[in-house]
Amino acid sequence: KLFTKLSKEIIIAAKEGSDPEMNFRLRLAIQNAKDANMPSDNIERSIKKGSGEDSGSANFEEITYEGYGPGGTAFIVQALTDNKNRTAAEVRSCFAKNGGNLAESGSVSWNFETKGVIDTTVFPEKIDEISMAGIDAGAIDVDVEETNISFHTSYQGFEAVRKSLES
Repeated sequence: KLFTKLSKEIIIAAKEGSDPEMNFRLRLAIQNAKDANMPSDNIERSIKKGSGEDSGSANFEEITYEGYGPGGTAFIVQALTDNKNRTAAEVRSCFAKNGGNLAESGSVSWNFETKGVIDTTVFPEKIDEISMAGIDAGAIDVDVEETNISFHTSYQGFEAVRKSLES
């Protein structure tokens, strides 16, 4: 089930370009797949499906829904689908069954901001050095718990911080 989810992420990302060096989203999807030990053949097949090289592929689309839950809690639901109408009905039904309602586009998104989070584990003696490297690279916030460090970045600054920490 995890490989299916990762394959779909790669397919969607590859629609913006099949070169991982030029497509940050594809590069991130490939990295996530590799971290989950997804076979290279599956990754390549997913890239071909997304880029249109494979003619027998389903046409998946990303759709974002906004809504309100119980007590007026704002929700953003990001869905990947090959059938917009079925997905809209299912999302609307989920909101209704749980005391919420689907809202118009833009009605709750103003309240959210896309951010990046990089989690890493380091040796205790390297915590200060790695934390400072992340801040110098553009991390907005750093949370340290024992040997775990979480770097919070802007969406645009995610790749720069990741590359800096990797090096």
